[in-house]
Amino acid sequence: MVLDIWNSFRQLPLWVQIWVAFILVPINVAALVFVFEPYGVLVAVLAIGGMLPNLGVMVWERGFSNTMALPHVVIWTPLVMLLLWMIVSGATDDPTYLTYLWALLIIDTLSLAFDFKDSWEWIRKRRKG
Repeated sequence: MVLDIWNSFRQLPLWVQIWVAFILVPINVAALVFVFEPYGVLVAVLAIGGMLPNLGVMVWERGFSNTMALPHVVIWTPLVMLLLWMIVSGATDDPTYLTYLWALLIIDTLSLAFDFKDSWEWIRKRRKG
């Protein structure tokens, strides 16, 4: 099973592999560094919570699929709204944390652009099925 998941990952376009392994997962896991900042626990729960269900999806489907977009849409959409509010309202004056919030906002928003498309394709496929 692990080999099936690995092979599925390696069959993704190279840019997607780089995006997931070196940008998307690390920026979301990095939320753990900021748990003691304002709303840090909530940010971490949502950031990591958008990824954790995908472990089960990968096991169930024995690889990567459009189904993996669904937890992102459900959990990261509120995260993005929270991040926007935090940045606009000045929830922190710590420049390091603020830089992290901006990076997380940009990266997860980009991810959601793909995830909404993948989720829609997943829904259409199920309706036809």
